[in-house]
Amino acid sequence: MVVLAFVLWLYMTLWFLLALLRRDNSLADIAWGAGFVVLALGALLQRGEVHARSLLATALVVAWGMRLAFHVAARNRGRGEDFRYSTWRRQWGRSFVWRSYLQVFLLQGALLYVVALGVMRINLATPPGLSWLDAAGAVMWLKGFLWEAISDWQLLRHGRNPATRGQLLDRGLWRYSRHPNYFGEALQWWGIWLLAVAVPGQWWTVLSPLTITVLLLFVSGVPMLERALAERIPGYRGYQRRTPLFVPWLPRR
Repeated sequence: MVVLAFVLWLYMTLWFLLALLRRDNSLADIAWGAGFVVLALGALLQRGEVHARSLLATALVVAWGMRLAFHVAARNRGRGEDFRYSTWRRQWGRSFVWRSYLQVFLLQGALLYVVALGVMRINLATPPGLSWLDAAGAVMWLKGFLWEAISDWQLLRHGRNPATRGQLLDRGLWRYSRHPNYFGEALQWWGIWLLAVAVPGQWWTVLSPLTITVLLLFVSGVPMLERALAERIPGYRGYQRRTPLFVPWLPRR
């Protein structure tokens, strides 16, 4: 685990240097998804032995991480730095460089490491054969993956259409949740945790899905977007009143 932590530190430092050269801290969002691929594959290589559960968990995490990284790269192409990072660039002034390294890249790397605990422990531990928990986890992961991928695609298409750009998106999966992509992301990590729980003594890796759920709901995901969208998108406050925040459900009249 220490070796993997060092690899992750080196990985995030390289992304920071690239962001510094390009003057675009939005690269941290691409590094986030791809970082899980690095840790999952690194744990698999460090163990030097593969089995059904480690192959399953690694395949799921790699599929999620690569899809997210490519989606973010496509979404950000030609848009410049994300408004969150550009705001911090103005606010931090002369301390921008070291605060970017510590508060954006290294902090994100630390959180990434905690969220990846489940898949790392699956790949490093010696597990029994597959069980119903593995099946339940895979089904939960698949449901989350579809929610995130489809809602991301709907949002990307909506934003690229000149007729709908800058307007409220309340169709498709966005009719049932104001943040269906975040819901799908959290659900996937609860699915990975079910795979980890199937390994004796790994219940404590619940820190992984708890961390990503708290981050999305209360820290860097939902709160920042809710404030920004309520100010920028016409009709968003009405959308807030009728549409569930996170867990999908039928909209209120």
